[in-house]
Amino acid sequence: MAIQLKRSYKFAYRTAAFIAISLMVLLGFFMWYKNVLDWFFLAVFALFSFGISFFIVQLRIEKFIYRRIKRIYDDVTLLESSSLSSRTITTDMGTLTQEIEKFAQDKKVEIDTLKIREEYRKDFLGNVSHELKTPLFTVQGYLETLLDGALEDKNVRKKYLIRANKAVDRLIYIVNDLDLITKLEASELNVNWEVFDIIELIKTNFELLEMKASKKQIALTFDMEYKKPIYVRADAEKIRQVITNLLVNSIKYGNENGTTEISVENLIQNKVIIRVTDNGEGIPEQHIPRLFERFYRVDQSRNRKEGGSGLGLAIVKHIIEAHEERIYVESVEGVGSEFSFTLEKNADPKEVIV
Repeated sequence: MAIQLKRSYKFAYRTAAFIAISLMVLLGFFMWYKNVLDWFFLAVFALFSFGISFFIVQLRIEKFIYRRIKRIYDDVTLLESSSLSSRTITTDMGTLTQEIEKFAQDKKVEIDTLKIREEYRKDFLGNVSHELKTPLFTVQGYLETLLDGALEDKNVRKKYLIRANKAVDRLIYIVNDLDLITKLEASELNVNWEVFDIIELIKTNFELLEMKASKKQIALTFDMEYKKPIYVRADAEKIRQVITNLLVNSIKYGNENGTTEISVENLIQNKVIIRVTDNGEGIPEQHIPRLFERFYRVDQSRNRKEGGSGLGLAIVKHIIEAHEERIYVESVEGVGSEFSFTLEKNADPKEVIV
């Protein structure tokens, strides 16, 4: 890499001037003492002294300081500082200080980011281990009990096999969610764009989750009667999963005899916003920024009891972002929560999407 030297003459100029003035005063005093004072000679001597001093001082600065500064640049280059190593080397202390401070600040940000990622990685691995361990140990316990003699009892055998099968289903559910979110984060899951009626899709979700909601006597409803279809352009299957996950969460943490309401509103000319609102237990404010993290749980004990993979909201977020849309959450503890997301509106259901 070609390295250019940016010279700063301010220090050399001042130093040379100080030396020239000092020598001129000394020589002038000596000539006055000897009665041979010659102002023209003193002026020429001062200019000559200034030139020689300036040249020597600047040369020494470049030779002495430049080598050390270059060593600093070389050292930081080893740290892959493309922003610093690609710059012109300067002997100006102010500029150099600014560059090194900016370099140090950038590195601090990088280190802090790596620390956050490391903590996130540890949490993720710990959560994955815990989520997989629970159903695995459940299956192992039932199978060992059967092998130890319970296999001969038909009633016990059937009951334990059913429970083991449920644990396997939970394990498969978690693995499938992990596979899905991995693909979403790696941008490997394609969005199959199509035009469909979002109202009809929501009604289908209501029907599928009606039994689950009735167990807690939670009503699934619209905010109003939608007499006309509302067409959107998105991936119908993935949006179905988004709405399912939001409804399941609402049912899971909703209060008995509560309500989960969905509204579809025009946001701007070509956008609609779908709101899923409940009057459940709500979410403490400090937890809201982390809701969409994988395996993040607001209440560890309650979430374990309720089950689930802990990936539902993370999957929702990635699906919505894959559509280049936004998702929002508002919640008041003890009052309820509202999750909302935007979609592209399409007025013509017969439009062919290429």
